[in-house]
Amino acid sequence: MTTECPILVGIFDGFSWIRCEGKGSFLNSPALKAFSLERIAAGETCLVVDLQACTGMDSTFMGTLAGMASRLSANDGAALQIADAGERNRHSLEDLGLDFLMEIDPGKAVWSGSVDAVRAALKPHRPVTALGQIQRTEHVLEAHKVLSETNERNLRAFSNVVTLLESELETKQKQAETPGQPS
Repeated sequence: MTTECPILVGIFDGFSWIRCEGKGSFLNSPALKAFSLERIAAGETCLVVDLQACTGMDSTFMGTLAGMASRLSANDGAALQIADAGERNRHSLEDLGLDFLMEIDPGKAVWSGSVDAVRAALKPHRPVTALGQIQRTEHVLEAHKVLSETNERNLRAFSNVVTLLESELETKQKQAETPGQPS
């Protein structure tokens, strides 16, 4: 059985912090996205994703990070920063070419002197509503589309996944429209 690993969050002077504890996956990436969208809508220009306790990331989680970085880059001077990526997570991000969308372990960050205090102040993020099957499939599809749009290599790597997810989403939507059919 797959368990959802917590996403902890905090709002600070000049940045918002998101910490993934355990594996970053399709299960907890909706919470990551929800909080980042809330903060971007509130005018936040610096989102920090703390990967120190993150044991690995699946493609949906990394696609969600790429989507966050793209949304932030639309605002002049805004950035997604990764704190304590570690060798494995850094390699995963670099392997997909995402290091060009975000600042990984930036040397001079507004938060660099207060990491311990920030981590001590974090609280669990609980989205208002849980995602249903259709919404979860839409989320996973969006994340993989973002990855595919990042570069030609990712387009080739994820084209079958995107096609499969589009078909799965269409099937789930048709089932939801037909009364008496399981969704």
